[in-house]
Amino acid sequence: MKKLSDLFDYWYGVNLELVNCQINDKGIPFVSRTSNNNGVVARVELIPGIEPNPAHTLSLAGGGSVLSCFYQDEEYYSGRDLFILSPKKPMTKNEMLLYSYIIEFNKYKYNYGRQANKTFRDLMLPELSELENFNWNDINSDFKFDKDPKKKQNISLSIDKWKWFRLDFLFIIKGSKTTSLKDLELSGKGNYPYVTTQTRNNGVCDFYGIYTEQGECFTIDSAIKGFCCWHEEDFSASDHVEKLIPNFNCNNYIAMFLTTIINIEQYRYNYGIKCSQTRIKNIKIKLPVDSKGNPDWQFMENYIKSLPYSSNL
Repeated sequence: MKKLSDLFDYWYGVNLELVNCQINDKGIPFVSRTSNNNGVVARVELIPGIEPNPAHTLSLAGGGSVLSCFYQDEEYYSGRDLFILSPKKPMTKNEMLLYSYIIEFNKYKYNYGRQANKTFRDLMLPELSELENFNWNDINSDFKFDKDPKKKQNISLSIDKWKWFRLDFLFIIKGSKTTSLKDLELSGKGNYPYVTTQTRNNGVCDFYGIYTEQGECFTIDSAIKGFCCWHEEDFSASDHVEKLIPNFNCNNYIAMFLTTIINIEQYRYNYGIKCSQTRIKNIKIKLPVDSKGNPDWQFMENYIKSLPYSSNL
């Protein structure tokens, strides 16, 4: 297996706005971040002085419909957050199509608002030599490339011996800096998540060019429900977004375990009883413990690792 960056040269696409292009059904494709129609949303006229992206490349969405990847067999223009992949070694169309399929298989890693702009280059892909025996008739089947699948060990959950812990014991709880819409607009679109109190998409409503908060922390909304998310990357935030900074060494596996437990508490809050910062400090969650009665972080990590599709979190 090799990193994507070892197999493909990559660069940011032409980055045009469709509204600034002249629609022409006989023109060249305009590829966006959509997951439909091979990424093509229209055909447009060539713009003098702006070279299209080359044919026989893959278009890859770093944002929007993250990791939508398509083989493009003619020159094309592209919108924002579109990366172009060109093979370092000669590849056939079939091989390119297969790689687009394998890349898209990694989409599940980018739920909850995560973009791929900074991380797609590190995706692990099979080398060309590993594809020699692939049945090309299976390219549209439910294919998963795994030459050495590892069986997951089933770990059972029994909460009988778990203990209760207050959030202010586990975390430093503090407010985030509110970033104004004016500041966001001045910064322009970018790679940093803008985290709000919404309870979908990991709280992320868009991506801008500035950040005010360091990643590797949780956020929890103090507006209403107490929706909790984990943020690996630096971000900016709206009103009523509180930070939970771990008092322990946290990683993606432990974070997934904890956010699931914390979000169970949302039923306690509604428009009459909001999840204020004071109430957040008093929230208690039940966690597995080690022989000393401390949170068993290793068990939490191992449990998440035992679940399907966890190996690449």
